[in-house]
Amino acid sequence: MRDDFGRGLKPASVNRQSTALMAALNHAANLDERIANGKAWKIALKPLPDAHRARNVILDDMRVRKIVAEAYRLSEAFGLLIETLAITGARVSQAARLDVADLQVDRLMMPSSAKGRAAKRYNRVPIPIPHGLAARLTRAAEGRAGDAPLLVRPGHGRWISSSLRQPFAIVAKAAGCDPKVVTPNCLRHSSIVRQLINAVPIRVTAAHHDTSIRMIERTYSKHINDHSEALVRRALLDAAVVSDNGAPLRIANLGDPESLDPHPAVRLRA
Repeated sequence: MRDDFGRGLKPASVNRQSTALMAALNHAANLDERIANGKAWKIALKPLPDAHRARNVILDDMRVRKIVAEAYRLSEAFGLLIETLAITGARVSQAARLDVADLQVDRLMMPSSAKGRAAKRYNRVPIPIPHGLAARLTRAAEGRAGDAPLLVRPGHGRWISSSLRQPFAIVAKAAGCDPKVVTPNCLRHSSIVRQLINAVPIRVTAAHHDTSIRMIERTYSKHINDHSEALVRRALLDAAVVSDNGAPLRIANLGDPESLDPHPAVRLRA
């Protein structure tokens, strides 16, 4: 079953399709007691192993700033959205749900995402933002009601993910990036890695980006490993013994008991 509809798809895509199909079959079985062969599709739709291959594109800070600048050149409204995504690392769906009242001086009360199997309340988590972005958002929100969208798509109200594809492709190309590779999600990936590189604890990074420690370790482990040496070096102990003038002292041969005696000349005889 899985091999039939998954022909030509990437392993990760096959697993996503299998999960959706299995959910539909389980739902049908729950509604019809005559269906008693649930084990059959659980075996037939078993996930492919090692299908998760993170191909996240990470942008350096200079490239992110260039993308933000190009977004503002396209339009003020689009620039505000892209700058907010770049700084907070939020998903487009989260940023789109921001209300004017969610702007609180130098932070945003970011709505949680709707991911997960169970119905989820949209909790709001405080996310710090720099004063420059806060000032630009304040000017854009001036005179609007607290429940109005903070980030407005001109003529349409709130932004939706699909509405970013064309303008972001233009912006990415103008910033010297391949628009087929660099997408709005790259801003989120880059934000997560930026915090990891700057030694923000993984638990804090996960909470800031509305994700889990497990997901960060699985998806961004390469970047954690790439920069772990620099972090560990900050905590290394230099055990070298030096003299008053800073020159290294000769370390005695630890295999020679006399070398450990600070006063060998006055050692008592047995």
